[in-house]
Amino acid sequence: MVITDPVLLKGRDPVAVCRAAVQGGATMIQVRWKDGTPAEILELTRALVAALPVPVLVNDRVDIALAAGAAGAHLGWDDPPLDALRPHLQADFLLGLSVGTPDEAARAPATADYWSVGPCFATPTKHNAGPPLGPEGFAALARLAPEGCPVIGIGGITPENAGLIKHAGGAGVAVIGAVLAARDPESATRELNNALQ
Repeated sequence: MVITDPVLLKGRDPVAVCRAAVQGGATMIQVRWKDGTPAEILELTRALVAALPVPVLVNDRVDIALAAGAAGAHLGWDDPPLDALRPHLQADFLLGLSVGTPDEAARAPATADYWSVGPCFATPTKHNAGPPLGPEGFAALARLAPEGCPVIGIGGITPENAGLIKHAGGAGVAVIGAVLAARDPESATRELNNALQ
């Protein structure tokens, strides 16, 4: 999963960058734009949904995801509760959840479509992410996920360490800087994919 970040895009067209990432093997895109207006996030999400053959999710905003025709949304603990939203959404609408501690794992509803667990390693793109879990910490949380719920690693993921998360039980990884800060997003994504094989 490649997550958008306007700062790291440095004025480049997010649709073009995400298209390149998909060419390199990204299987999902998440729109994260913390200080974007709802109208801006909606416009970007609609553009990505129209341009890409992979699912597009929206960070924090189920309403925008629905309005844009996106495949789902990614929720944190400050967002509306996932299990309260689920009955009002189509069965195929994806809801992912951030899980970073055993306490959050214990409180996580069984109806999440996937867990995003991290930060796996030190990350410069989220200042309040908490201390890095490392592969062992990631594995410990991944084991707490409901049966059949994929767990992906996030936070400081690079081609050099992505394999460690895969071996620790990760179904995949979510990346921001490893792709968006790269001169060639397609090659950077391909390199990450190779590391996960």
